[in-house]
Amino acid sequence: MNIPELIANQKSYFASQQTKVVSFRKNALKKLLKELLKREDDIVKALHNDFKKSEYEAVMTETSIVIAELKMAIKNIYSWSKPKRVLPSLLNFPSSAKIYKEPYGTVLIIAPWNYPYQLAFAPLVGAIAAGNTVVLKPSELTPHTSAITKEIIEAVFDNNHVAVVEGGVPIAQELLAQRWDYIFFTGSVPVGKIVAKAAAEHLTPITLELGGKSPCIVDETANIKLAAKRLVWGKFINGGQTCIAPDYLLIHTSVKKQFITHFKEEIFRAYGENPKASNDFPRIVNTRNFDRLALMLKNENCVIGGDTDREERYIAPTLIDEPSLDSEVMKGEIFGPIFPMISYNTEQDIENITSKYDKPLALYVFTNKSSFAKKMIQRYSFGGGTINDTTVHFANHRLPFGGVGESGIGGYHGKQTFDSFSHKKGVVTRGTWIDIPTRYAPYKGKLKQLKTLMKLS
Repeated sequence: MNIPELIANQKSYFASQQTKVVSFRKNALKKLLKELLKREDDIVKALHNDFKKSEYEAVMTETSIVIAELKMAIKNIYSWSKPKRVLPSLLNFPSSAKIYKEPYGTVLIIAPWNYPYQLAFAPLVGAIAAGNTVVLKPSELTPHTSAITKEIIEAVFDNNHVAVVEGGVPIAQELLAQRWDYIFFTGSVPVGKIVAKAAAEHLTPITLELGGKSPCIVDETANIKLAAKRLVWGKFINGGQTCIAPDYLLIHTSVKKQFITHFKEEIFRAYGENPKASNDFPRIVNTRNFDRLALMLKNENCVIGGDTDREERYIAPTLIDEPSLDSEVMKGEIFGPIFPMISYNTEQDIENITSKYDKPLALYVFTNKSSFAKKMIQRYSFGGGTINDTTVHFANHRLPFGGVGESGIGGYHGKQTFDSFSHKKGVVTRGTWIDIPTRYAPYKGKLKQLKTLMKLS
């Protein structure tokens, strides 16, 4: 595929003004919804073929989320697109003022491999709803999902409206070398920096959905049994390959032993005594990532799990006891079913550990003390989080989802996805029936009147 030619064709298509018609966008979303519902079984199968994701997880974390985003956009697209009237400034009297939402133009969406369907289609829905043309690059690390994504898009859209470009790093580099009107990237921090640098060449606006080492704090007042249950779910869903999974555990010394007991019980309850045989426990996406994770287990005290099988790309749900902060497992984001546990005694201990890392994408606190939860939420900067559970803030479309600092730029979900792919254009309409002379030269004798107007505006 000739990428510059594809982009030129999409820019011409956008210039035709078709995508700015709201009814055109709504019809496109309806066609996409119909096709996704028809192909859901094929999508689930592709996800299983890529990394043995169970049907339940595929529906819960991938297909159902996209369908919900689509239905919401279809239902609300007219109200989202409507110009918003705002209070005019007295300095402009007489006037009215509105904010118009217009599409950026031709946008690039680069999707990751960990949720290869959801994180491709969810931003795509917002980009289409906002009136853009789109080039979507799925991850080459999940080839089955990438292939079905291309099939679905080609069945629904004109290539000049939405196109899928498959390929590895060279293709991504060629795409990033082009001039886009907006770039939406989900992936790792190192690659996010490459995307940001490429976007800066053309001053292209971007959304970066990245990651980081997201801490989970369990204090001495928490319901330890429930915390263990919810942490097993949040940490090991998708085989731990989740950007907002709790990355490491900070647990009060007094409840550590109790937590280990309950955590082991909950792993067995979820995946059986041999998680390798469970149909509900996914595999690591590829051998390279398996090797990276296996290295983290060397010379560590695995109080639970630690078993690996390179041929199957299997790593057991693992709890590591008291790793050194200089160890491999504590250096960067884990992105796998390995959970390092570090005990603490004071809030200063928490500060000493978390301060070693950049602002994370998420933070979790398990406690029965509202004052402690409030203090942790207000003290630390992070993308988003949950008190007494993990990852569930992602499920509320009314909440912005995104990072801060090294964990990302911008946010999306629900209406905010539409807003992310829309430029907000402020327009003032002046009345002509009167023209107050205050602003015009000569200015002699008008300063007092100007200051009064400035105070009232």
